[in-house]
Amino acid sequence: MNTTSKRVTGWILVAVFIASVVLANILTTQYGFVPVGFGLTATAGTYVAGLTLALRDGIQDTLGKWVVIAAILAGAALSFLMSAPFIALASVVAFMVSEIADYAVYTPIRQRARFGDRKWALAVGASTVVGAVVDTVLFLGIAFGPAAILPALPGQLVGKLWAAVAFVLLGWVVSRAVLRKPVHGVNP
Repeated sequence: MNTTSKRVTGWILVAVFIASVVLANILTTQYGFVPVGFGLTATAGTYVAGLTLALRDGIQDTLGKWVVIAAILAGAALSFLMSAPFIALASVVAFMVSEIADYAVYTPIRQRARFGDRKWALAVGASTVVGAVVDTVLFLGIAFGPAAILPALPGQLVGKLWAAVAFVLLGWVVSRAVLRKPVHGVNP
């Protein structure tokens, strides 16, 4: 991928990321908790919040960590305008702290990986799990009180991990189909 394509891709990811942060907060404000499968519930914005954790990794790859932080702040500012203030506050604190945790896990693994390969999937998966746990505990504790953390944690993690799996599968498809990377040493 050339530098121009990488930047364009990065800015598209930033736009989707910011929209996802705002959408996650609006959905949670409007609908509260919803079923996520396995008899569990999570905040309505959980699927979208899970996507933001994976998008964050893509933004870091294309534009760097400072753009990620700026995107989080932009999403937070818009969330304050469009969702309940307690949801927006919980969101920004949770995203900023989970970003640090995600970065600490993703960056060292990603340095040894190519987009779409197994190590890349491991980097996205591991950082998403760590980021999701940190984000979930902080968000629930700030937005709904500490008593909400344990009952809602399993559902929140299931919802966020569904989104992360979808992102990893999309990355694999894009790396194979669009970027035409070889699969098991065979060129398409």
